[in-house]
Amino acid sequence: MSQRELAAACGVSQSVIAQAESGRRGLSVSLLASAAAAAGLRLALVDAEGAEVRPMDDGAVRDMGQRRFPAHLDTRYSDEDWWHGQERYSRPQPWYTFDRARDLRDRYRRLFGLADDHQLPQPGDSPADRRKARNEEIGRQRAAERERARGGSPIVIPPWVCDCPPLCAELEDWEGPPKHADDCGCRCDPC
Repeated sequence: MSQRELAAACGVSQSVIAQAESGRRGLSVSLLASAAAAAGLRLALVDAEGAEVRPMDDGAVRDMGQRRFPAHLDTRYSDEDWWHGQERYSRPQPWYTFDRARDLRDRYRRLFGLADDHQLPQPGDSPADRRKARNEEIGRQRAAERERARGGSPIVIPPWVCDCPPLCAELEDWEGPPKHADDCGCRCDPC
């Protein structure tokens, strides 16, 4: 293709192509992709091993405002190691979150490996659904323990898990009986 034909195919002036060829001007990524498409090619990113890096999946999880999470951060369920300050008690708990601290993210990557992509939403991902599934699993374990106890098999007690909302910890003053938030379904006594 001549400079003029390539410029017409890319929707720019011929001087832009001429300056890029002579090294006096750079090309934007979108213009470079248009030039590659005009030549029957496509622009792709490859990693150090030469494997093509896939773009983020359009169906990847999003925050409560339906925005994508930053691509360089690994998403996780918000009820796993969830923290929040006083200002967040009035807000609904998000389904997904991420850690901004690079050292924490890198520690998780060393322990669990590099995530392929952000999570894809699945049925049962809401904090309430996940809490319900945990409670049902505890119920199944306890029923199995009772069944084993009737048969004389040794009882294995699973680790205790408290599903109190974080507000319960804030209300607790350790004087008298335990205090719980109105929406607390656990009502446990950690003492």
